[in-house]
Amino acid sequence: MMRLRAIALAVFAAFALPVAAAELGDDGLHKTDWMRDTFKDLSEDLAEANAEGKRLMLIFEQRGCIYCTKMHKEVFPRDEIADYIRENYFVVQLNLHGSTEVVDFDGEALEERQMARKWNVMFTPTIMFLPEEVEEGMTAPQAAVAVMPGAFAAGTTLDLLTWVNEKRYLDQSEEDFQRYHARRITERNDGKTD
Repeated sequence: MMRLRAIALAVFAAFALPVAAAELGDDGLHKTDWMRDTFKDLSEDLAEANAEGKRLMLIFEQRGCIYCTKMHKEVFPRDEIADYIRENYFVVQLNLHGSTEVVDFDGEALEERQMARKWNVMFTPTIMFLPEEVEEGMTAPQAAVAVMPGAFAAGTTLDLLTWVNEKRYLDQSEEDFQRYHARRITERNDGKTD
């Protein structure tokens, strides 16, 4: 009887987990189907994102990052989040310690690890959300409309993705992200939304 309960619990647990976690690439970073393999020229990436009607999102990760793993196993695989990213975002992954060249919006070309230092990125994951247009001479962090430094729960992540995509950052006088997120939590708890 105990064995049957253990098997039933294992089956239940398997179905309760998100559908598919990301695979690890040769660089030790998690890879998803919604990440883009680009030349990492941010002006070109922004133009391509705009052409597809999507928002440019940069995500810094590093090999062995337990918080990146948490995001890729518990948050990003959730259907509502993965689908929302696929439909609305053009995602470029950057390696905190990588040597691939990145061309910033200001024209400066540096290796990923040097760009991370230039942009003061110290934690992974760090996600930067860019506007549709970046003023000449600006760097990515100067232009970013929001930055998510670290791993967050699914609700917070989905709310930030939505808040940015709906351009709610343009007028925060009535509802900044924290108020928006608090309202969404209340709505979810009241059963008014997913």
